[in-house]
Amino acid sequence: MAHAHDGESELPAAIGRTFVIGITLNVGFVIIEGLYGWRAGSLALLADALHNLSDVGGLLLAWAGLAAAGLAPDDRHTYGWRRGSILASFFNAVLLLVAMGSLAWEAAHRLQSPATLDGRTVVVVAAIGVVINAATAALFFRGRKGDLNIRAAFLHMAADALVSVGVVAAGAIYLWRSWTWIDPVMSLIIAAVIVAGTWSLFKESLHLLFDGVPQGIDVRDVRAALLDLPGVQGLHELHVWGMATSETALTAHLVIDAPQQDRDTLLRAATHALEERFKIRHVTLQLESTECPSDGHC
Repeated sequence: MAHAHDGESELPAAIGRTFVIGITLNVGFVIIEGLYGWRAGSLALLADALHNLSDVGGLLLAWAGLAAAGLAPDDRHTYGWRRGSILASFFNAVLLLVAMGSLAWEAAHRLQSPATLDGRTVVVVAAIGVVINAATAALFFRGRKGDLNIRAAFLHMAADALVSVGVVAAGAIYLWRSWTWIDPVMSLIIAAVIVAGTWSLFKESLHLLFDGVPQGIDVRDVRAALLDLPGVQGLHELHVWGMATSETALTAHLVIDAPQQDRDTLLRAATHALEERFKIRHVTLQLESTECPSDGHC
C-alpha cells in the first residue's frame, strides 16, 4: 500500500492580505453608502449598502474557509479541516442567492410604489461603489480558476460591481427622464444575471459536499490511466472526491500480475501519472496479486 500526500494546504500570506484589503475597502464603502443613502432618502443606495454588507460577510466566510483548510491534521481530524473551504463556498453561494432574492423582492415592491430619488447622489455614490467593488474583484481574479472558494469571493465582488453599475445607470436615467420605475426594473435585471452566474457555483459546491468527483476530472479517464500502467491487470474500489476546493483525493485497489513485480516502481509511476494528468496529489493505492486477491483465498 502507498500514500502520496504531498503539498499540504496552507493559506498563503498573499491571499490573507488580499482578503484584508478587500474587507477593509468594502466595510468603508458600506458606511459611506449607508450614510449617503439615508441622507438622500435613496432606498436603492440603502438596499445596495445592505447587499455590500452581506458580501463583507461572504468575504469573511471565504477567508475563514481557506484558513480552516490550512489547519494541520490531528488524531481527531486526520484530514484536517480541508472541507471548511467547500462549506464556505457553498454558504457563499447560498448567501449571494438569498441576497439577490431579497433585492428582487424589494424591487417588486418598489414597482408597485415607485419612490423619488436624489439622482445625483445616487450616481456619485454608486460610481464609487463600481470602482471599489471592481478593484476588490480584481484582487481575486487570478485565483478564481484554481480554487472554488476564491471563485466565490470573486463572484461576490463582481456581482457587487454589477449591482453598482445598475444603480448608476438607474440614477442617470432617472435624472434624464424622471422614470421612477427604472430603479426597480434595473434591480430585477441585475438580480437575474447574478443568479444565473451563481447557480453553477452553488451546484458545484453542493456536489463536492457529497463527495462528488471534482469538475474537470473524468473517472473513466482516471481508470484507463491506471489500467495502462505496466503489470496492472485489474482495478476496483476506485474512489475520487474533493477534499477541499483545490485538493482532490483518490483511493483504489490495483490488481497486478505477479507478486515479484517491482511494486515501488509501479507505485511511483501511478502517483506521478495521477498528479501530472489529473492534479490528484492525495493518493492511496493498495496492490493485490492475481495469485492472492484481497479476499485472502490464495
